[in-house]
Order: sequence, then C-alpha cells, then structure tokens
Amino acid sequence: MTIKEIQEEIIDEFSMFEDWMERYEYIIELGKSLPLIDEAYKLDENLIKGCQSKVWLHSELKGDTIEFTADSDAILTKGIVALLLRVFSNQTPKAILEADTNFIDEIGLKEHLSPTRANGLVSMVKQIKMYAIAQQSKLAN
Repeated sequence: MTIKEIQEEIIDEFSMFEDWMERYEYIIELGKSLPLIDEAYKLDENLIKGCQSKVWLHSELKGDTIEFTADSDAILTKGIVALLLRVFSNQTPKAILEADTNFIDEIGLKEHLSPTRANGLVSMVKQIKMYAIAQQSKLAN
C-alpha cells in the first residue's frame, strides 16, 4: 500500500469513533501491538529529541525500503509512534520524503495532545524524514 492509502485507511478508522476517549483507547491499543525494538537499539543516539517521554526510533534499509522499529516508555506515545510507523515503515526513502502528514490534522490528533506531546509528534515525524534522507543517500551510492 502507498503512504496515501495507509493514511486514508487511518482517517477512515478514526472517523468510526464517537469521541476522543475512544480514539485515545484505540491509539493505546495500537501501541500494544507495536513490534518490540531490539534492546540493542535503545541507545541515546536513537532517542528522539523534543519528546517529553523517551522514544527510541531505529531505521534499517531492507532492499529499497526502510523498516522502522520503535519503543516508548509512555503508553500513549507508544501508540502515536505505532501510528507513524504504520504509515512510514516499509516505504522507500523517496516516498517518505515526498509524503505529507495531513492525516495527523485530519484525524485531529495534534489538537487533542498536550503541547509537549504535540511537539514530540512533530519531532518523531522530523526524525523519520531524517532517517529517510540518510537511507536515501545509501541507495544513491
């Protein structure tokens, strides 16, 4: 699936919920299904700067796509990162760099997070794009 198709799917899923409590519960459930990051990648260099809670993000080039793994010490944050990985993992660096993140606004996520969590969300997206730039340069060589 393309990034756009995955984003549309997420928008549809979120539109089924009546209120934000249900959406938060869904995000938390997504976090519980996040594949565990290898403990070897829980390093300071993989911590996302700008997050209130600890979030580790690791990227690995598999063929011509990037596979992301992540973890967080906060359950809601873990769900947010799971949502982002669903969109961006197993995509090409080029697709990641060209993708917009309008789906975050369309599901109303940013406006329903505390300012520090919203900043963390922006930091996570930035880090995913930075990894895509780094991995794309490997493909070019």
